[in-house]
Amino acid sequence: MTRRTLPTHVGFIPDGNRRWAAGQGLPKQSGYQAGIAPGLALYEMCKGQGIPEVSVFGFTQDNTKRPSEQIRAFRAACVAFATEIVRRGAALLVVGDERSPQFPEELRPFRTRQGEGIKVNFLVNYHWEWDLAGLKQGQIRSQDVSRLDLIVRWGGGRRLSGFLPVQSVYADFFVVDQHWPDFSPQHFQDALDWFGKQDQTLGG
Repeated sequence: MTRRTLPTHVGFIPDGNRRWAAGQGLPKQSGYQAGIAPGLALYEMCKGQGIPEVSVFGFTQDNTKRPSEQIRAFRAACVAFATEIVRRGAALLVVGDERSPQFPEELRPFRTRQGEGIKVNFLVNYHWEWDLAGLKQGQIRSQDVSRLDLIVRWGGGRRLSGFLPVQSVYADFFVVDQHWPDFSPQHFQDALDWFGKQDQTLGG
């Protein structure tokens, strides 16, 4: 059995923002702002652990079918998160369909990776079909994103929801039942401890 104590690339699916807000008696769109601080805390944990690359689900093209006030809220939260991690030294790459008006203008400079720190791939206005459609030109559109070792999903869902299908092919998948705004550092530590016990032979 082959084991590694630390993944080199971790993907994060921060789900449950709207359910969290509803449980707090707040408008659903309030859950997105509440997810920024957990994202920054998780970024600092990854940096502190020495994980060289992370990928984060911001929002998908499917998410843009939601009510307009929710769309404005999650777009603003994505811009706020991205701006702050860049300030903290992240090497940011934003992956998503920039041709759409739903793609935030503030994030256009990061369609090519900027910075020299921990690599952060931020999926914004992303869709798996958009990604794979790049094969018509010879390569997937997320070609600069490496293969994932571990994916952690909050909110209790047991599905990938189209998250980087090519890079996820051999990833271990860890589910946190708590909603994303209820993030605790222990959630990620539990995921890392679990990952260290998995067989990582990749079929060999």
